[in-house]
Amino acid sequence: FEAVVSTQSTGKYSGRGIDAMQAIADAGKKRDIAIFNQTISKYEAELQKDGVIESHLKALYDTLLEKNLVRIIEPYSRVQLSHVAETIALPYEVVERKLSQIILDKKFSGILDQRSGVLIVFDASEEDQTYTYALETISHMGKVVDALFKKAQKLS
Repeated sequence: FEAVVSTQSTGKYSGRGIDAMQAIADAGKKRDIAIFNQTISKYEAELQKDGVIESHLKALYDTLLEKNLVRIIEPYSRVQLSHVAETIALPYEVVERKLSQIILDKKFSGILDQRSGVLIVFDASEEDQTYTYALETISHMGKVVDALFKKAQKLS
């Protein structure tokens, strides 16, 4: 983005809209949610009047939040959600909701113990291929039976 803004041909395009996009690009490069949120607040009129930009900003926010949460919880086998919320400087409910989404989307292995407010992290396990192999075997057996049936019909 900086390369595009700094070229001579874009000199006539300047103002708060371009400043807003540059600030968003900087926040994205730094992977800093706090700067991202501050930029959204500062340039609210410029960024949220366009539906396309607003949807892209939401997607960028979700990606930044997800990557930051995963980075924070990676070194732990058990971690308090309140600690994660304090570390990332977001409300507990937002952190809990996003972590449950990450787990349901299978982007991270673990469970949320809501009673004790703890995230229990599992080691990433390889998927068991037994079911896949069994389905392949059954499929091949079906083809063999069909071929034998056709040969039996020709003999009779």
